[in-house]
Amino acid sequence: MKKTVNVLKYLLLLAVSVFLMAYALRSINFTAVKAELAQANYVWIGATLLLSVAGYVSRAIRWRMQYAPLGYTPQVRHTYHALMVGYLANVVLPRAGEVIRCTWLRRSSGVPVNVSLGTVITERVIDLVMLLLCMSLTLLFEFERLQNFFLDLFSERLTGIQQNLQTLYLLGAIAVIGTGLVVWYTYKNIAKLRENVIFRKVSDFARGIWQGIFSIAKMEQKGAFIFHTLFIWFTYYLTSYLAFFALPGTEDLTWQAGLAILVVGGLGMSAPVQGGIGVYHILVRTALLLYAVPLDKGMAYALITHTTGALLVVLMGGISLVASLAQSKEEEPAKQVA
Repeated sequence: MKKTVNVLKYLLLLAVSVFLMAYALRSINFTAVKAELAQANYVWIGATLLLSVAGYVSRAIRWRMQYAPLGYTPQVRHTYHALMVGYLANVVLPRAGEVIRCTWLRRSSGVPVNVSLGTVITERVIDLVMLLLCMSLTLLFEFERLQNFFLDLFSERLTGIQQNLQTLYLLGAIAVIGTGLVVWYTYKNIAKLRENVIFRKVSDFARGIWQGIFSIAKMEQKGAFIFHTLFIWFTYYLTSYLAFFALPGTEDLTWQAGLAILVVGGLGMSAPVQGGIGVYHILVRTALLLYAVPLDKGMAYALITHTTGALLVVLMGGISLVASLAQSKEEEPAKQVA
């Protein structure tokens, strides 16, 4: 039954991706897009792919740093392979890669999944903060040009929330009351619950996640962690900006436009569909219209950046998958220091 639900979920998300991609391609002059792509300078695209790889390696190093305060010492190659296998999984099923990379790291290094999940949650919070920071910088430099774009982008979501406020209030109240009852019951029966095997397992699992979340609080190399965070997002920016020079229709755009596309593209890639397909293309081509880039040329940019990025993930993720399966498990996996 669970497998059937997962398959149906995958097919539904795939159908949504296909619909969004079809929507993105509507009213597009395919002849013009083909002509634009035929003039592409793939040297610049190659440079963006190399920067992407550097970002992946930096992220793997940063992820490894989160384990040091917890007493685990996975090798960088293990965190890198687990990361890339997770990215590969996200191409097939959105967000599944977060769990899969934690499972993959346990296989290669023996780090508990719950601890890894905690580190991933922290990582995602940091990414959200960085995205909001980039959005703030974008609005600071390009407020007049982009204010209506972002207002329109988020107004639809706000409208939907406002239309369902009563339902949200009800669900919030139920959640608060339910949480309160669970906390009260647990407190009153803690001695008896500690004798329950299932409760102990759930408690240990939650404790591991909690430790992973706050791993950076005890980190000694905070400066290096901040450096890798900034470097990762700098590579994201450069991949957006340098790709402008690959196409005639975007080669004259400014660095501010690169910052805007970084934010818009990041929002598109965070959508809960396979690899941001469709959503990324719609948002990027629409944002480029604000910089006087025609729809067809904007779609060419979105297609070439998204497609090459996805192919890189498939290639590097496939290599990491094969490499991980080929290597034998370490004789002494990552251990927790007492």
